[in-house]
Amino acid sequence: MVNAKKLEKAEARLKAKQDKRMERDSLKSSGPLVLEEASASQAASKKETRMESSGKNKSYDVRIENFDVSFGERVLLAGADLNLAFGRRYGLVGRNGLGKTTLLKMIASRSLRIPSHISILHVEQEVAGDETPALQSVLECDTTRESLLREERDLTARINAGRGEGTEGARLSQIYAKLEEIEADKAPARASVILAGLGFNAKMQQQTTKEFSGGWRMRLALARALFARPDLLLLEGWCLTKPCALMLRPPSCCLHQTWQSTILVVSHDRNFLNAVATDIIHLHSQRLDAYRGDFENFMKIKEERLKNQQREYEAQQQYREHIQVFIDRFRYNANRASQVQSKLKLLEKLPELKPVDKESEVIMKFPDGFEKFSPPILQLDEVDFCYNPSHYIFRSLSVSADLESRICVVGENGAGKSTMLKILMGELAPVRGIRHAHRNLKIGYFSQHHVDQLDLNISAVELLARKFPGRRGLPGAGQHRSWGQAHADGCGFSWLTQRPGGGPCSAKGCGPSPGLFQCMLRAVFSSSPNFYILDEPTNHLDMETIEALAKALNKFRGGVILVSHDERFIRLVCQELWVCENAAVTRVEGGFDQYRDILKEQFRKEGFL
Repeated sequence: MVNAKKLEKAEARLKAKQDKRMERDSLKSSGPLVLEEASASQAASKKETRMESSGKNKSYDVRIENFDVSFGERVLLAGADLNLAFGRRYGLVGRNGLGKTTLLKMIASRSLRIPSHISILHVEQEVAGDETPALQSVLECDTTRESLLREERDLTARINAGRGEGTEGARLSQIYAKLEEIEADKAPARASVILAGLGFNAKMQQQTTKEFSGGWRMRLALARALFARPDLLLLEGWCLTKPCALMLRPPSCCLHQTWQSTILVVSHDRNFLNAVATDIIHLHSQRLDAYRGDFENFMKIKEERLKNQQREYEAQQQYREHIQVFIDRFRYNANRASQVQSKLKLLEKLPELKPVDKESEVIMKFPDGFEKFSPPILQLDEVDFCYNPSHYIFRSLSVSADLESRICVVGENGAGKSTMLKILMGELAPVRGIRHAHRNLKIGYFSQHHVDQLDLNISAVELLARKFPGRRGLPGAGQHRSWGQAHADGCGFSWLTQRPGGGPCSAKGCGPSPGLFQCMLRAVFSSSPNFYILDEPTNHLDMETIEALAKALNKFRGGVILVSHDERFIRLVCQELWVCENAAVTRVEGGFDQYRDILKEQFRKEGFL
């Protein structure tokens, strides 16, 4: 007798085993076929995608090989490689206009191939001013936490009003569990610590964002980035100079030094790069060269590489000349024909080395053909000033400068530095007190806001023609050179005269020093001034141009008052500092070192050190 039920079960088990075996065999046979049909790079890409989706390969390193970047018809990068190891801090350096900002924007927009699980945040502009408190502005960066809190408030209000359903209680429990998982209750304390590290005291953290100046809003943008904790943080140098360069709050640098994710920052501040960067990426000659260490180490290694490259090139040239002499001497000698042929083959096999491609030096000079005159030159005596009667920017302000002055105005953002410059210029009238200026004083003034007013789509000569119509000639310039061409050449701008004022990239921080060019327009061409007042002249300049500007100001025979947060630039130019704080100005005649000692003592009292 046969048990029909047992027979059916046995047949079902046998069929299941056969199906599993056939499935395994089909998978084994189809694997190599897929790899053969796909190219090596495509196969690797598909494999990486499968591993990433399954959670087996969650590498946060960024590796982009052999890529090109163009802007219009101009090639910025050709066959470049970019490798960013997770957790390291990279400083991207190079001359203005070569494509640093463009590269950051392409990474941020994922125009270059970056794994999808890597979160990217690009900080390139200040926080918009509105009614949002500073602390809340930082907390809103965590969109997950904000959405959960918003849903929790809605559900709680609905339940308290008696309109809740049975499922809403369960959902509320899920929200509480999720908030506990992400440690939502600790977020305000963490945001407050970050803001304090960037100089926001308890009162400022509760102020609305519209109450802060541009510099403080830039710090808010930086605080939001630090709070969001992206896997890859992209920073523009012009947004970092103010919070960090002058040690206005030392923890601001410490926050970067303890950052656990990857940072790629464009900066022209040597001290900042030395304090923060673990690696330097040098953009030049349409390629990216990576160096381990801070900026000073990069400079040493780069100089050594250039020397070695030049030595190798010169040695090879001498070797080539030696062989060529032998070839030329015995070219028509039948007895040496075999030797000549071997020498010719040797020349063909030699690798073609290129001489060192040195970057052109930036040279500037200011006209100073004016007569000296006795002081006082520029003076403020017992000046009071306010925009609002309830809040005075200055009280009993008394300062003076002469033609030998090299003064830097420093202080916290919002302390009144730019306001004082405008009072010195005569653009703002004191509420009380006297502004005295010599009758022969001619001031060349540059404001950091002039950059935004430039038309970067026209050439420098055309810009000069529009600014100064009717100027048709310059003594000694010749018939073929216009007044604008001659003036631009004389100020070191011959490389700008035939191209748009902002170069191929007219965004902030990009292009060949648009800020400095406007400085020349407003200062140098304004009847040859004998006194310069410069507000943040280095914000958009590369390191080479900053050095050239410092040398030109040192050779200038007139007076200089400037506002800057670039420590190196201040050390190169200024012998005296004016510190704006508490509605007053304090003179520091010992230079930057004395000012740093004062800051350290102040930080020590406030508990920052």
